[in-house]
Formats: sequence, C-alpha cells, structure tokens
Amino acid sequence: MKVYTKETVQHVNASVEECWTFFSSPRNLQKITPKDMGFQITDFDNKPMYAGQIIQYKVSPLLGLKLSWMTVITYVKENSYFVDEQRFGPYALWHHKHFFEATENGTKMTDLVHYALPLGFLGRIMNSLLVKNKLKEIFDYRCVKVDEMFNSKK
Repeated sequence: MKVYTKETVQHVNASVEECWTFFSSPRNLQKITPKDMGFQITDFDNKPMYAGQIIQYKVSPLLGLKLSWMTVITYVKENSYFVDEQRFGPYALWHHKHFFEATENGTKMTDLVHYALPLGFLGRIMNSLLVKNKLKEIFDYRCVKVDEMFNSKK
C-alpha cells in the first residue's frame, strides 16, 4: 500500500485557546469545507472533543457521489494537538494530526495527513489524477476561510 503525506501550515492571528475552541469542534468543520463537498455530520454526541469520540459524516468528494465516512478521535492534548483517524470511508488509511503552537503573533497550525487509497495500482492512478489535487483544493479552501475568519480582523 502506497502511503501519501499532505502537510499544511498556517499562521492564525488568534491565541492557541481560541484556535483550539474552534478547530476541536467537529461542528465547525463544515464552515471550512468547500460547499461542493456536500459535507454533513450525520452522527456526533455534541460533547467536547475526547479520545474515543466517533463522528460520522456524508461527503461528496467526486461527481456528487455520496460517501459515508466515520472518524475516531484517537488522541487529544488540549490546546496542543488532536488526531482523527478514519474507521470507515473512502480511504484505505486516513490519519490526520492537527497541531497548535503559540507564536509571537498568534498560533501556528499544522495539519499532517497520512493517507492511502484502496485498489492498489488503480488507487495510485486515482491519487495522481484526482485525489491529491482534491485534497490540495480542500486545504487551500480551508486556508482562505481561516484567513477570512481569523486573519482579516482589524
């Protein structure tokens, strides 16, 4: 299985605590996800993030095809990092680490995703043709939305 890595770093003009409050809430994920993804939470216990928390979604990443996706929050260190991992969904592997680090001017946020696709050789072709570009588009959109919400304040 070929494992790919996607890393993004963004500086946010907000405290680690403010960033944590926003990004550790699954309810806010829809606000920073492109509309064409059809992102919808279908099951979530509405509790503050904790290790073992299960979140279920519907997403439409390609051609309007609705897919079910279940993630589990596997690690949480408040105001520092959390990890979500796919249990069921479109990837053979999805391991997403979210890091928050205080800086002089706010917070450095780092997303590090390790992912793999099913179907062996066909999955590698799909990554080259579609998936890696779609992930770039999603994280670029997220960066713009976060800038609008946090970095545009006067």
